Amino acid sequence: MALVPYDDSAVWGLQKFHKSSSVYHFANHTIQIKQNWKQLGVAAVVWDAVCMIKINIFSICAEHVSVSSPTPNNTELLCAHVTITDREAALEFLESNVQANLPPDLQPRAVVKELTWGRNLGNFAPGKFDFILGADIIYLEDTFADLLQTLEHLCSEHTVILLSCRIRYQRDQNFLEMLKGRFSVREVHYDPSKDVRVFKAQRSIHKEDF
Repeated sequence: MALVPYDDSAVWGLQKFHKSSSVYHFANHTIQIKQNWKQLGVAAVVWDAVCMIKINIFSICAEHVSVSSPTPNNTELLCAHVTITDREAALEFLESNVQANLPPDLQPRAVVKELTWGRNLGNFAPGKFDFILGADIIYLEDTFADLLQTLEHLCSEHTVILLSCRIRYQRDQNFLEMLKGRFSVREVHYDPSKDVRVFKAQRSIHKEDF
């Protein structure tokens, strides 16, 4: 488990978490994510691994999504139905960020839903998700078995998982080995400046197509 200083005089690398918002430019859109470190701690700030997901999302989606045009464009991909999950304590804050960044006509496509790994999985249709995106979610070893159970419940053989993370400790590598026991896994991006990696995982019968 990572222990993070919880005060305004934290080291320089953590100062960004104490800002009231974090701004990103993605798919011709400006996204401003509200942050509230004092109220919710690590659940209400944007981590570097979250940013790394966007580097690969469009190229990987284009490989797997069938749309009317030869090449999916930003608008088509952004019109997907998305389920955004977190623990119950963070849901209200998460919902406020969705409402602040999506126009009213698109908000019904983004559902905010509580998910605690390994619990109440019947609230989610098994194998019905095309893509699963996870950022910085493999740091707590006690949750690894529950996380794998959750991924297996949500995935079909056509589901693509993207996990972005830092490999900080041996336990992180251990999780990747556990994941490889159940999915085809490969690294698709590495940012040496932030030491963040993006892994693609898929339960695939034909690994040569992976």
